[in-house]
Amino acid sequence: MLKLKQLWRTGKNGVLLTLAAVYIFSLAGCGSKDLLDPKNPVSLTVWHYYNGSQQAAFDALVDTFNDTVGLERGIYVRGYSQGSVSDLETAVRNAINGKVGADVMPDIFSSYADTAYEVEQAGALANLSDYLSQEELEQYVDSYIEEGRIVADGTLRIFPTAKSTEVMMLNKTDWETFAAAAGASLEDLNTIEGVAATAKTYYEWTDSLTPDVPGDGKAFYGRDAMANYFIIGMQQLGVEIFHVENGEVTLNTPQEELYRLWESYYVPMVKGYFGAYGSFRSDDVKTGDILAYTGSTASAMYFPSQVELDSGSHAIDYIVKMPPIFQGGENYAVQQGAGMVVSKSDQQHEYAAVEFLKWFTQAENNLQFGSVSGYLPVRKEANSVQKLDQVISDRGLEVSPKTYDCLTIMLDNMANVTPYTNKSFKNGTEARKVLEYHLADLAAESRAAVKAAMEQGADLEDAAAPYVNQEAFAAWYADFVQALNAAINK
Repeated sequence: MLKLKQLWRTGKNGVLLTLAAVYIFSLAGCGSKDLLDPKNPVSLTVWHYYNGSQQAAFDALVDTFNDTVGLERGIYVRGYSQGSVSDLETAVRNAINGKVGADVMPDIFSSYADTAYEVEQAGALANLSDYLSQEELEQYVDSYIEEGRIVADGTLRIFPTAKSTEVMMLNKTDWETFAAAAGASLEDLNTIEGVAATAKTYYEWTDSLTPDVPGDGKAFYGRDAMANYFIIGMQQLGVEIFHVENGEVTLNTPQEELYRLWESYYVPMVKGYFGAYGSFRSDDVKTGDILAYTGSTASAMYFPSQVELDSGSHAIDYIVKMPPIFQGGENYAVQQGAGMVVSKSDQQHEYAAVEFLKWFTQAENNLQFGSVSGYLPVRKEANSVQKLDQVISDRGLEVSPKTYDCLTIMLDNMANVTPYTNKSFKNGTEARKVLEYHLADLAAESRAAVKAAMEQGADLEDAAAPYVNQEAFAAWYADFVQALNAAINK
């Protein structure tokens, strides 16, 4: 490729320039077989974090590729689950650093933008722009491609393979009982402020069911991924908390907007209107500790079909809604989900890797994977309910109703929301951890203190008062900003 670029610069006549351009274009995603030989297939290793039905869906597509296009072109793919996302990231770091006992770097691996940025800084990622034409890039959702441009020159490092966003899911069965008794409406849940108000009503209503036991109201709502709450919540309020240009981040932490986030999450948590008990909020719905949560579309398959209480269990139905946004805010939605990156190696392996990823993200293949995994397709032509229904019918797929409903509500509403994810920057992972845990951990500690005071006879308002006043916010705000700055400048 370097020789071709030099030829372009030093060519003496139009014919020479044309030949160079044609050959460059043939390598940039037009299906040239010069680098591949079916008699001597290229073997590719893929590391991912898929498990269960997601892994089965991925493996089935890999088998199909190997038996068809891969066999014809001379590419053979092997996929390996590394367990969780953190397990995968550890395995990649160990491989890059040559840790004793570590496996060699895979040809392809799943990666979120922050991890990909870290690996790119180590010089270990292939430049995917060398193998994709502009016409090919334009077939993908624009914001998904932009997320993968993590280097200053704007070239592509992350290939979008499957994306997710957030939805709100409710225990419909128990919601209807509460709504009928308390006059609550699903429309109340369209805003974050409305969710908080409804949660207060639900706490008071459940508390009233046991008048001989004061202060035993139950939480209504919880959320996964607190980092998303900060990043998207601030974006809805007109503030980009991490503004990144050329890899350099500017931290934006205005008090007024952060107070709205604090007031709409921390205060309901401290008072017991919101809750977080298990590893994920779908676990909390299953145990009856909450009725609703905001979580990833990919989590839909884990939404329980029954609530299990100490006194027995009962079946529940579900409702899928668009996630609530801040009142008066712009309708931003989180854009998340790891893409695939290609390890820097030789031109033949890099080219073969991109050929597999292009096949995997063809509309029909991508929708087959997404219909099982709960991920949204990445090509523009695939982002419609009509196309999803066609693939399900043509390929005879069995799709969970919960997953289907999550996908269709998002596909129907994609035109009404603006997907957003912040650009990558140095220490972005550490900064995101501050968003994920700083307020959530404080809320858990404060809630425990409030419950202890209530057990000593204090009512809820008196017990919570020291933790939810302006002084408490000011103390948290100062500590939060300091923690963010420390993470960014680590």
